[in-house]
Amino acid sequence: MQTETKRKALAAAAVIALCALALIARAQAQGAAAADISGTYQCQPDPTPCLWSGPSPSISQSGNKLQIKNDKGDIADATLISPITISAGGPLNSLGVVHPDHSIEWSNGNKWRKQ
Repeated sequence: MQTETKRKALAAAAVIALCALALIARAQAQGAAAADISGTYQCQPDPTPCLWSGPSPSISQSGNKLQIKNDKGDIADATLISPITISAGGPLNSLGVVHPDHSIEWSNGNKWRKQ
């Protein structure tokens, strides 16, 4: 019985810690200056083909809010959650890292170079 209580306490502590980290990250993102990443990009299909984006995706930006448009006109809403991190929802469903040259490396294996 004591082991079960310890497990529950440990699980509750882990949940509290994760929530605290999420709140800290959100506060930092709100205070972070948004990098200007709007523009047209060229998708480099290495190692993964540019299936959703096509060869020339574009990003429009208003503060930390982004709209990513593929070559077919489909749009994925995204958020610049830190000066170097993008979280994109469906249909892109990917995380991106913005490099100093404003290229973006996506968790789906694509890299976009700003034109």
